[in-house]
Amino acid sequence: MAEAILHGVLSGKLAEPKDISVGEPVAERREYLSSQFGVIADADNLKSAQQADLVLFAVKPQDLGSVMGQMRGHLSAGQAALSIVAGAKMETLSKGLRHNSVVRVMPNTPAQIGAGMTLWTCSDGVDEANREMTKAVLGTIGKEIYVSDEKYMDMATALSASGPAYVFLFIEALIDAGVYVGLPRDMARTLALQTVFGSVKLVMDTGMHPAELKDMVVSPAGTTAEALRVLEDQGVPAAIVSAVDAAYQKSIRLGQG
Repeated sequence: MAEAILHGVLSGKLAEPKDISVGEPVAERREYLSSQFGVIADADNLKSAQQADLVLFAVKPQDLGSVMGQMRGHLSAGQAALSIVAGAKMETLSKGLRHNSVVRVMPNTPAQIGAGMTLWTCSDGVDEANREMTKAVLGTIGKEIYVSDEKYMDMATALSASGPAYVFLFIEALIDAGVYVGLPRDMARTLALQTVFGSVKLVMDTGMHPAELKDMVVSPAGTTAEALRVLEDQGVPAAIVSAVDAAYQKSIRLGQG
């Protein structure tokens, strides 16, 4: 995800490679980032963060404590700490860093192709310049929404951040279903992908409620009606709600440590 943001910032011309410094403990990754993007890469996180306006924390949740320990008390008043660590609350970040200017960001994997969905919030200590910079950075990887209440972050984690996996599972099942009824796999893949893509685009372009568009497809006593009956009988809509709720509850527990 950090690499997606890096690519977005450079592609969006928000910064030059020489203006970006990356703290990376693995030598092979440092060499890759330097050669691929032309950025400065260093094993020392403190050195990498010295001149930065935004300091991005993109580590595994289990590594956040040790990284915050390295950075604790070393960020200046003009710097904002931006975290994409799942479940890490602003209070945790602020206390762990001894810094009152923190931004919490929840992106998703389509950010890799500039089609991401990101929800973000920040503390009162983040100045207007860093708020605008955060908005601009996140805009390079897709759509972004700012929320003033942090409670929505766990909800977004369950819906939009985890959501691509739900969609990929559905697409995989749709392709397998096509093969099951007799389609060649490559044809089933093309039919499934374009169907999902076109359906999403239709919802977005028309602004119509998905239920309205669904009804436009269903003919009385037709094939679609029969298929929807099975999906309802199998509890698919309810299972999706339960899955998102399970992810939401898990995100809350992660935030509680």
